[in-house]
Amino acid sequence: MGAGGQANTADLKTALDHARGLLLHEPALAAEQAGEILKVIPNQADAMLLLAEARNRSGDPAGALAVAERLVSAMPGHAGAWRLIAGLQRAAGDDRAAQAATAHELAAATSDPRLIRAGRALIANDIPQAEALLRQALRDNPTDIAAIRMLAEVAGRIGRYRDAEVLLLRALELAPEFDAARHNLAIILFRQARPADARIEVERLLARDPRDRAARNLLAAILSQLGDHDASIALYDELLAEHDGHPWLWLSHGHGLKTIGRTADAIAAYRRAVAIRPETGEAWWSLANLKTFRFSDADVAAMRAALGSRTLTQDDRAQLDFALGKAHEDRGEDDTALDHYLAGNAMRRRMVPYRADDTTEHVDRSASFFTAAFFAAREGWGCPARDPIFVLGMPRSGSTLIEQILSSHSAVEGTSELADIGAIAKRLSGHARRGDASPYPDNLAALTREEVRALGEDYIERTRVHRHSDRPRFIDKMPNNWAHVGLIRLILPNATIIDTRRHPIGNCWSVFKQNFARGHAYGYDLADLGRYYADYVRMMARFDAEQPGAVHRVVYEAMVADSEREIRALLAAAGLSFEPACLAFHKTERAIRTPSSEQVRQPIFTEAVDQWQRFADRLAPLHDILGGLVEEYPAIRVEEDA
Repeated sequence: MGAGGQANTADLKTALDHARGLLLHEPALAAEQAGEILKVIPNQADAMLLLAEARNRSGDPAGALAVAERLVSAMPGHAGAWRLIAGLQRAAGDDRAAQAATAHELAAATSDPRLIRAGRALIANDIPQAEALLRQALRDNPTDIAAIRMLAEVAGRIGRYRDAEVLLLRALELAPEFDAARHNLAIILFRQARPADARIEVERLLARDPRDRAARNLLAAILSQLGDHDASIALYDELLAEHDGHPWLWLSHGHGLKTIGRTADAIAAYRRAVAIRPETGEAWWSLANLKTFRFSDADVAAMRAALGSRTLTQDDRAQLDFALGKAHEDRGEDDTALDHYLAGNAMRRRMVPYRADDTTEHVDRSASFFTAAFFAAREGWGCPARDPIFVLGMPRSGSTLIEQILSSHSAVEGTSELADIGAIAKRLSGHARRGDASPYPDNLAALTREEVRALGEDYIERTRVHRHSDRPRFIDKMPNNWAHVGLIRLILPNATIIDTRRHPIGNCWSVFKQNFARGHAYGYDLADLGRYYADYVRMMARFDAEQPGAVHRVVYEAMVADSEREIRALLAAAGLSFEPACLAFHKTERAIRTPSSEQVRQPIFTEAVDQWQRFADRLAPLHDILGGLVEEYPAIRVEEDA
C-alpha cells in the first residue's frame, strides 16, 4: 500500500488477493488484512465484502451482517453484498428478509454490463454470444445466481434440459427463495415430461404465494400432462374468471379443451386469444392444427395484417406462416401455401439447431451394435413386464390412429407420448459434448443382468404417473423411440413394438407442414427431413434383420384400404383378443394431445393419403434423398454394410 493514505492499484490488488487466499483456512487473518486495507481506503467495496465474509467464516454472523449492510447502504447496487446478506438472513431463519435481499441482488445484477449484453443476445436468439458472456461472468463470480439462471435459459432454449436443471438446482441451492429460478425449474421438469416432479416445485411456489398466477397457470398445464384434465380445465376457468384479458391463458385453456374433445369451446378460446392480441401466432396455428377447421376470408386477412405488426416475435411469425400455409392449402392455392410453409420452416430452422450427422452417426452405431448375437447372449434378461405397447416411427405416420384403435380395447390404456425411454437413453449417454462420441449404446454391453432389469423396472415405475386405470396394458406413443428400439428390446423384452409406416414423401410432407412445438428439429428443412426418414428406415430394417418378428409394422395406406384386416392383425401382434370396439375406434372417448386428435375422432381418415402429390414438383430435395425408398415402398431394404 502507498504512503499518505494513497493506494497503488497494483498494491491494492495484491493485498486483496492475499486476503482472499486467507479466507478459506485463516478467516481471522483475512479479516485483519481486510481491516488494514480499509484503514488506508475507507469504504473500499471489495475489502468491505471480504471483511464481512471473513467475519461470517469466523463465527460472527452479526458482525458480518453489520459490515454487509454498511456496504449496501453506501452502494445499493452491490450484488455480492446482497447475496451475502441473503445467506446470513436465511441461516438466521428469516426467510422474508432473505427473499428481500435476493430480490435486491437480482435487481443489482441487471446493471452488470455482461448480463445486459447476454440478455440482449437472448432476445435476438444469439445463443453462442449469450452463452459466452454468461460463462465469462460465472468464471469471475461462480455464485452469481442471475447469471446461473440465464445460462439455464440458454441450455433450455437449445433442448439441453438436463443441463438447465442442474444449473437451476445450483441457483436454488444458493438462494432457495429465488422464486423465478424455481418457476424455471418447474418448466424444465415439465418439458422433460416429469410432471410429478414439476408439480412439487410449483406447489412450493404456491405455498409461498397461493395467488401466484404464473405458478397456477403452470400447475394447470402440469395437471393436464398428468391426465387430470378436469382439474386442469377448472383451474384455467378460475384463472380466466380473475383475468380474462390474457391471450396466453386463453391459449392454454384452448389446448386443454381440445385434448378432451371439446372442439367448439377450444375454437372459442383460441379466437378469444387472437381477439385480445391478433399477433398471437400460436393461437392461429392452434386453429389450423385442429385439421378439420377451415379459416374464413376475414381470418386470412387478419393473419396477413398480423404479419406486418411491429410487436411480432420470431415465434409469432413462424406460427402465422404455418397457419397461413394451412389456410391456403385448404383453398387449393398450393403455391402460396408452400411459400408460407417454406417461410415458417426457415424461421424455425434459424431458431432451433439441428445436425443431421448426429442422427446418422447414432443409427450407424446402433445398427452395428444391436446384433442377433448380442440379444442371444442376454436371453431372459430385462424386466419381464408385458405392460407397454410402444407405437413408434415417424410422426404424422398414423400413430395416433393406431393408438386410438388400441385404446378402444378393454385391456389397453392410452397414455400418449412419453419421454421416459428418451430420458433413460440420455442418462446412459452422460454429458458427451458435441463432436465427442456418445458412450451409448456401446456401454450397454458392460451392464449386468441386474442392471439391465433395473432399467426396465425404472421405465415401468416412471410411467406409473401416467396410468389412471386398472387396465393391464398401456401405450407409449413417442415416435422418436425408434432411435432406441434396441434399448427397448433389451430392457423390456416382452413389450409389444409397433412401427407405423407411411409413404416416404407423404409422411415427410406432412411433417414439414406441421409446426411442432419442440422435439422435431429435423423437420424444418426438406433435406434434413429426408435424411431423418432414411435413417429411421435403415435402423428399423437392420433391427428386423437381427430380431425377426420383434416388431409389428402397420402400413398406413394398407390400414386405410382394409382397416378390419389390419386391425385384427394389430391386435394379434399385441397379444390382444379381438373386440368390435376397436373397429369403431372413433367413438371411443379419451383425451388426445397430438395433432391428429380431431381426425381420429372420425372414421378412417382417407383424404391425406395422396395429398402430397399436389406439391410433388416442389419437393425435389425429398425425392433426391429418398430415391429408392419411394420407388420400393412399402418394401424395406437392409443395407449389408450397415
